[in-house]
Amino acid sequence: MIEENCPTFVSDCHVRAAVELIHHTWDPVVLSALRPGPTRRNELLPRIAGISDKVLTQALRRLRSRGLVTRVRDAEGAPARGAAVYRLTPLGESFANGPLAQLARWAADHQAELVEPPTTS
Repeated sequence: MIEENCPTFVSDCHVRAAVELIHHTWDPVVLSALRPGPTRRNELLPRIAGISDKVLTQALRRLRSRGLVTRVRDAEGAPARGAAVYRLTPLGESFANGPLAQLARWAADHQAELVEPPTTS
């Protein structure tokens, strides 16, 4: 059962659980980059401008541990090490194509209003 008024500091709050999925800066970006379909890791790096190899590895591991992404052997790839593709799981697809896509649309619609607060000196 989902309660409408989830206490702010309750550790099992559904709002907090949802926010954890986008807590790390690159996780939602990696999920979005995987939306078109299975992708090799070396194809993700140039697709996601500004992400380092190390940070991509960390994000993929985190997303795999949450059950949002899976790593599968690439049927077309050589048996060499690293011949794998990453793809969204059904749970990952439902998140990336649902709430995450809606959040991105909302941000695009309100981009002009989303200004950074002035810094105090």
